[in-house]
Amino acid sequence: MTTAATLWRQMTAADLAAVNAIAAQVHVAFPEDAAIFAERLALYPTGCYVLDRERDGIGGYVVSHPWRIAEPPALDTLLGSLPSPASTYYIHDVALLPHGRGNGAGAALVALLLRHAVAVGLDTISLVAVNGSVPFWRSQRFEVMENHALARKLASYGVDARYMVRTAETG
Repeated sequence: MTTAATLWRQMTAADLAAVNAIAAQVHVAFPEDAAIFAERLALYPTGCYVLDRERDGIGGYVVSHPWRIAEPPALDTLLGSLPSPASTYYIHDVALLPHGRGNGAGAALVALLLRHAVAVGLDTISLVAVNGSVPFWRSQRFEVMENHALARKLASYGVDARYMVRTAETG
């Protein structure tokens, strides 16, 4: 039997059309240009995965990369390059279609990204939680980081957006 952990595979350029279609469906309030996903894949392909549901097709994706703690990139903005050194492993975007949910895929993805963060020597993993996803991220041991500067940056992500961080240990 195939498990959620084995369904996550590296994203390729051939997956970008499906990724953009999923983003348009899942993140209606937070649209990003197709160039954003293409750039993230080009800048850091080892942080981009798709949930390949075989007979159901691609059921989700993640785009992640090294970044600076407490400085989430603005939505729909090209990065140009990644910081060196980085101070956190940043989850830029996760989207799961309904047929990609409820099978442990989210938890498997977090475990995969935590292993990667540790492997590249980063002590934390961070993200901006949107669309009411804070409870899921809390269940994965992420905590909300509050500060005034972050509040201003998060405004473009919506009123319920929260910057969350956890220690990048895999145990």
